[in-house]
Amino acid sequence: MAFEDYERSSSLESTVRTALTGAQAGIWTALPGIVQSFDASAVTAVVQPAIKAMVTRPDGEKQAAKLPLLLDCPVVFPRGGGCTLTFPVKAGDECLVVFSARCIDAWWQSGGIQLPMESRMHDLSDGFVMVGPMSQAKKIGNISTTAVQLRSDDGVAFVEIDPGSKNIRAKTSSLVSIEAPDIHLTGNVTITGTVTQSGGNTAMTGNVSVNGDVSANGISLSQHKHGGVTSGGGTTSTPV
Repeated sequence: MAFEDYERSSSLESTVRTALTGAQAGIWTALPGIVQSFDASAVTAVVQPAIKAMVTRPDGEKQAAKLPLLLDCPVVFPRGGGCTLTFPVKAGDECLVVFSARCIDAWWQSGGIQLPMESRMHDLSDGFVMVGPMSQAKKIGNISTTAVQLRSDDGVAFVEIDPGSKNIRAKTSSLVSIEAPDIHLTGNVTITGTVTQSGGNTAMTGNVSVNGDVSANGISLSQHKHGGVTSGGGTTSTPV
């Protein structure tokens, strides 16, 4: 049976297109995922890809199916110059998994520059986990459009820098704790609330001005009295 040129061209184009589509289907670049578990010691996560794949059943029908769990995926934290910003990654966190162009096993085990242990390319086995992408179902609210913030998702606790005013602000509904052998503050300090000192001594240089009373061991500075008062150059007794 003879075929016209256009029929041959159409058949060839369809074959090439099918072949290219099949090849592309095996090239993994990046996928949203959901963290199933996080190993803080190994800095790796198990991730369930959040996009299903179309698979062909034995009868030729196509159906959607979950992709397999991605195991031992290195977790990416912002890091450099001897400093790292880490997050308490939890199961259920959304993430983006980026797949390496070559096998990462040797690099992951030893660091440095390595030969790939296998010839696989753009494979599901070679994913890096970047936590942070948000679906509309899990997006956070009240994002500041004027300041950079390190914050809790609910926005109750945050530290922010305003690039315009250069102000730095910290806020929380709980405790702020600073531990260091020495803490140095340079500048004027304004405190609204009660100051409590536990242990140690307080030494000040300069004048102290108090609007109110000062109490030492329960004795008022402005209201205390002295006994044993006599005229002349005598000395009174201690305050009462």
